[in-house]
Amino acid sequence: MTMGEENKAAVGTPDNFDRLWAPHRTAYLSGENRPLPTNDVPCPFCRVPSLPDQEGLIVARGVTCFVVLNLYPYNAGHLLICTYRHVADLTEMSVEERNEMLELSAHAMKVLRKVEDPKGFNLGMNQGAISGAGIAEHIHQHVVPRWSGDANFMPVIGQTKVLPEMLQDTREKLAQSWNFI
Repeated sequence: MTMGEENKAAVGTPDNFDRLWAPHRTAYLSGENRPLPTNDVPCPFCRVPSLPDQEGLIVARGVTCFVVLNLYPYNAGHLLICTYRHVADLTEMSVEERNEMLELSAHAMKVLRKVEDPKGFNLGMNQGAISGAGIAEHIHQHVVPRWSGDANFMPVIGQTKVLPEMLQDTREKLAQSWNFI
């Protein structure tokens, strides 16, 4: 077989990879549910508290902050702690907001440990779009539960996260346990 014939034979030949598609990520990356300079989408973190908890995926409400499941999670149980007030930066938060955000983050970890049994957590806050904040205009703390083996080949090779249950089911379990920890 010549070099040209070899290349011709390879076109369309299966590569033995299975494909799992996650088109919801493309919708988010292109701006769905995200306020961008190119669209008129309102801030989702300002809108969500006006919805019923189940519809908005709200797990718990505090005085200055609320806990919500991430609509585009990195892992199952990925929570966001958001201020009610539309504020972009940690330095713009009141002392009460900063304290409650930290308290809710710690409580979220306890609830997730009881309900989902993660073996670790990533906690983080991206300040500004340049740092990776998807919604830079409204501050939020990520609480991402982690398990051994959850960072496997799927995100690296398949660019897909496999989530073991529906977001509504996760929200229900966490919300039911929230006040009992």
